[in-house]
Amino acid sequence: MTARTISAGPSKILAPSRAEILRAALVTFTLGAGLVFLAGFAYPNAVHNAAHDTRHSLSFPCH
Repeated sequence: MTARTISAGPSKILAPSRAEILRAALVTFTLGAGLVFLAGFAYPNAVHNAAHDTRHSLSFPCH
């Protein structure tokens, strides 16, 4: 009986293209601006309640 080893060979890491980088930056900016816009114009009570419910859903005590 002989033992065989399986080699995957050298892996090639491909650098992202400029279009992919710009697309990722645009998506990130859009999500970030949306969060800032929504939090900036939300009623303070709504923001507090959302944070409060999130803390409870993650089992963090808050009282």
